[in-house]
Amino acid sequence: MKPLHTRIAEISVMRTVAKAVIPFILLFALYVQFHGDFGPGGGFQAGVIFAAGLILYGLIFGPEALKAVVSPRVAEIGAALGVLIYGGTGLVSFAVGLHFLNYEALGHHGQHWGIFSVELGVGVTVTSVMLAIYYAFTDRDLQNGDLQDRDHE
Repeated sequence: MKPLHTRIAEISVMRTVAKAVIPFILLFALYVQFHGDFGPGGGFQAGVIFAAGLILYGLIFGPEALKAVVSPRVAEIGAALGVLIYGGTGLVSFAVGLHFLNYEALGHHGQHWGIFSVELGVGVTVTSVMLAIYYAFTDRDLQNGDLQDRDHE
């Protein structure tokens, strides 16, 4: 029996629909990210949506195709970078003697830039961690044999 991702990849309708839909999913994630400080949404929701679009790509075209786009190393670095962006925003406040995440330390438009950088850090972290979890599961399955559809064995 062929691996699950190979059988899905052979279905041209799914591949065609995925190619058409994934860019809009990623674009919507960016919309949620950049408008999160004005309305509902923000870093966490945008990170989940962005990761879902990338994971959909991995499910349709296979984990190796996704690794060619975003390597597991990039996901690891992204998780740490997002935390550094978030924490660094708070440390700027400490550096000038204010409370952690007191956006007045960032100047005249500090509230806007502070929320933006915190939400960006959260978005990068959530996307990266979700991809790292996806990679952990696919690597585990690949080590035990190729991805198999356990329901149809």
